[in-house]
Amino acid sequence: MCRVLKVSESGYYRWLRNREKQNGRSLLLVKIKEILSEHPDNDNYGVRRMQTALKQNGIDISLRTVYHTMQESSLIHHQRRPHGITKATTEIQEQENLIRRDFSADTPYIKLLTDITEVPCSDGKLYVSPIMDCFSGEILTLEMRDNMKKELCIDTVKSLCRRHKLSDGVILHSDRGSQYTSEAFRNELLKNGITQSLSGTGHCFDNARMESFFATLKKEKLYRMPTYHMTREQVKTIIFRYVFVYYNNVRVYTRNPLGLPPAKYREWITQTAGHPAA
Repeated sequence: MCRVLKVSESGYYRWLRNREKQNGRSLLLVKIKEILSEHPDNDNYGVRRMQTALKQNGIDISLRTVYHTMQESSLIHHQRRPHGITKATTEIQEQENLIRRDFSADTPYIKLLTDITEVPCSDGKLYVSPIMDCFSGEILTLEMRDNMKKELCIDTVKSLCRRHKLSDGVILHSDRGSQYTSEAFRNELLKNGITQSLSGTGHCFDNARMESFFATLKKEKLYRMPTYHMTREQVKTIIFRYVFVYYNNVRVYTRNPLGLPPAKYREWITQTAGHPAA
C-alpha cells in the first residue's frame, strides 16, 4: 500500500501514531470543555489548574499534554498584571515582620493577611479590603468603599470578628500603609486580641500571597469587563459573588490538597481533624 501511495513505511506509521494521539486529545478536549462549562468563571483556568480539575474527574494526565491540548484550541489566555496602591509611611517605626514570607499555616484562623486594592468604576474608584486565611486561602471577610481611609480597614477587622470566632494567637499581616499603622487600627486589633505583623518598607513580596489574590480577582474577573462603565454598586455585587460563591467554594485551588476550594478544604479539615468550625 505504501508503494502504491508513494509514501515511506516509516512515514505511514508516524501518521498512524499521530492520528491516535489526535483522537486522544480530541477526547481530552471534550472533557476540558465540560469542566470549563461547569461555571462561567472556569474559563479562567490555566494549564496547572485544569490538570488538577481533570485529576479530580479521574483523568491523570501530564501537564505537557494539557498544555498542548488547550493551546491548540486557543484556551490559554494572556492576562494583564495589576499593581498595588498602598504607600508606606517611612516615619513609622519599624516593627517586627512576624510572617517573614511564610504563608503556610497548620490550622485555620491563626495566620491572616490583608491589603487594599482599587477598581476603576464609572462613578469613581472602588476600594476593596479583604482578609485571607493562610491555612486554606479562604477570603474570610470583605469590605468595599469609595475611599481607602483607615475606617475601611477597621471595619474589615470588625466584620472578621463578627463572622468568625477567633481564638488566641491570631496574627494579621499587612503592608505599612498609613491605614494599618494608624493608632485607631492598632487599637481595634488590640481590642480583639489580634497581633499585628507588618511588611518591611517597600518589600511587596512580604505580602505576596495577598497580592496574588488581587491578581487572580482582576485577571479572572475584573479585567474582562468594562468596570469603568459600571457603577460601584454593580462592581461590588460582581466581586462579592465571585469571592464568596465561586472563589471560596467552587474554583480549583491548586495550593490545597486535591485542589479543594478554600472553604471546602477548611470544612474537610474541620470534620477530619477536629478543628473548631467558625
